[in-house]
Amino acid sequence: MMKIALISTYRPRQCGIGSFSKNLFDSLLLQHVDYSESFVVAINDPGCEYRYPPEVQFVIRQDDHDTYLKAAEFINRNNVDVCIVQHEYGLFGGQNGVYVLSLLHSLEVPVITTLHTVLKKPSYNELYIISEINKLSQRIVVMAHKAVELLRDVYSIPPDKISVIHHGVPDIRYDRAWVRKELGFADKKLLLTFGFIGRNKGIETVISALPGIVAQHPDVVYVVLGKTHPNVIKHSGEEYRLFLHRLVQKLELEPHVVFINEYASQENLFKYLIASDIYITPYLNEVQITSGTLSYALGVGSAVVSTPYWHATELLADGRGALVDFADHRGLSETLIDLFNRPEKLQQMRLKAAEFGSTITWPKIGGIYHSLFEENRLQNPVKPPKKDPAFDRSILPPLRLDHVARLTDSTGIFQHATYGIPNYHEGYCLDDNARALLMALMAYRRAKDETALRYIPTYLAYIHYAQNDDGTFRNFMGFDRKFLDDVGTEDAFGRAIWAIGYAMAHAPKDAYFQVARQIFFKAVPQFERLQSIRSIANTILGLYHYLKSHPTDDGMMELTHRLALRLHQEYDVYRRDDWHWYESLLAYDNALLPLAMLRAGDLLNNDSFRRVGFESLAFLEKHTMQRGHLSLVGNEGWFKQNGTIAKFDQQPIDAMATVLLFLQAYNDTGAPHYLRSVYTAFMWFLGENDLRMSLYDFETGGCCDGLGKDGVNRNQGAESTLAYLISYLAVQQTFEKPANRLIPLDKENDENSDISSHSLADASS
Repeated sequence: MMKIALISTYRPRQCGIGSFSKNLFDSLLLQHVDYSESFVVAINDPGCEYRYPPEVQFVIRQDDHDTYLKAAEFINRNNVDVCIVQHEYGLFGGQNGVYVLSLLHSLEVPVITTLHTVLKKPSYNELYIISEINKLSQRIVVMAHKAVELLRDVYSIPPDKISVIHHGVPDIRYDRAWVRKELGFADKKLLLTFGFIGRNKGIETVISALPGIVAQHPDVVYVVLGKTHPNVIKHSGEEYRLFLHRLVQKLELEPHVVFINEYASQENLFKYLIASDIYITPYLNEVQITSGTLSYALGVGSAVVSTPYWHATELLADGRGALVDFADHRGLSETLIDLFNRPEKLQQMRLKAAEFGSTITWPKIGGIYHSLFEENRLQNPVKPPKKDPAFDRSILPPLRLDHVARLTDSTGIFQHATYGIPNYHEGYCLDDNARALLMALMAYRRAKDETALRYIPTYLAYIHYAQNDDGTFRNFMGFDRKFLDDVGTEDAFGRAIWAIGYAMAHAPKDAYFQVARQIFFKAVPQFERLQSIRSIANTILGLYHYLKSHPTDDGMMELTHRLALRLHQEYDVYRRDDWHWYESLLAYDNALLPLAMLRAGDLLNNDSFRRVGFESLAFLEKHTMQRGHLSLVGNEGWFKQNGTIAKFDQQPIDAMATVLLFLQAYNDTGAPHYLRSVYTAFMWFLGENDLRMSLYDFETGGCCDGLGKDGVNRNQGAESTLAYLISYLAVQQTFEKPANRLIPLDKENDENSDISSHSLADASS
């Protein structure tokens, strides 16, 4: 007994890979081992439903991410021996089909993946997706030796992990004379091209070659069998088909060209193939690693003339066909005329094609797949358990501040980047310079990083310059160094106070402490005027750092108590049996709210604040950590009470806040669960997220700006990069004292490196 789950498009969906998968599944049922309990997980294109055969037991909706996770759950509970995935970027949802990674990461059974496309020059996302598929698959199957070469050289996949199995061909036979008569071509020389129609097919090359052919062989007819590709219809309509019709009219070839605008059934297709004299694949470039149509033609013993794309170069070797250059209608005309003029050469080509075709019929190809499954089952009887990445220190990249340096000039850190390049158009902001100051202080404390030390005064100076006389702050500044607002947001105010409070506790030079102290106490009168709960939370974090190093400042202690009490009161207003939160929705920077309550509880030794902090932490954890990884509340709709959680537009600052929250909880309790959650939350940056894509860019050292439904936003601005680095520094510190309860790096008082021993009078004046 062998039980497989096949994930693919599937008939009756009109798709070449769907036909491939149906034939593969049927061929396995013919093997001597019982495959009767095997099933198919089919992929539906958007807006379409199909009447599938009984073997289809689950359906993935291409653009519905949840159905990928549910499909994995379905497969996992069905005691499958091996899961067979047919991969082509366009089959799966998300940018470049990234949803396939969520599916594969969730499977708990061995996986074998067949790649129908292997690109020579993949994009960043395309390369990443294939690399991840390789990591998650026990075996990779391709249909051409060129694919093995590309996977080795471009994707760094070892050849011994790759199996070459030819595209199968249905074992269908008809009497040639009978089908030619049935189709009405008994007295014609029939040229044929079939498959989905699109500009890359090069059909105009054949039409342009026909005048010379028809002049010598007036009985030639060229049949173009196939519908326009659905994606072409979506974007360009029937533009290409109309172009071909006009070309036929221009060359006065109407009697010699027949367009059959339909998706041919397998039986009808084979009638045309067997009836044809020569099958032509005139594709316009070499980048095609698999051609099912070419395999079909060889399978029935057709003479084939093709352009030299990768698959054709391999399959038509040793006299099994003829090759002509891309878009060379004169060369094509000469080749076809030569074959028609030399029928013995044409017949020899057919015989060689038929000889090869007899080795790739589906029953035989099914047997090869069966042998591969058996071999995999012997070598990998159970899918190896995934190593918990949360505890694998070796996967963490080194600390790098080169992207921060790239974004920073003498004024401060730029808000945004276009990919990895600073975007001067957007200028600077207080929020990011505050985060940058916090990160730089942390990096210098932990690693004595000279780059961090060099930039501390730059970020501190921006905050100082942004402060108004009344203690508020301006936020946005253009590239011309002119502020764009008079008073910034309360959120920006709170973030500045967090960073300044940290600077007062951990400034590496007295001059920096004095500036931070001046900024802080100038802003104090604004603290109780704040209305935003997030600005209050951020301000509490700044007070926490100040008071940890100046614990006898009773006035600031009392102020902290009043601010924390306001958060507590907001919590009491909105709390319900099923809603343990500070407002009627989970929005952004969520984890900062319980973090502020836990730190207030720690600072003030207040059990009520601690209770609220831990209760709201548990509520947030329930809704963001259910699947074994951090699944943040997305900014595309957030999570309203009695509503559903928005999954995408997840932000790095939310992941950072979650890392710091769990680290604080671990420090307060010593519970290993919270330490594991610290690592799990951090791994969101490195690919343990809903799309299984790394937001950290190992090439630039930056962090991508968010996780959208189609993939990562590859711009790498200051907010995201600083969120990653602050999280990284917090996690790195946990490795220093693995056996003990930890004090988070962004709160630890390091007397050896900090100017934090100023007199109490100085600290409170």
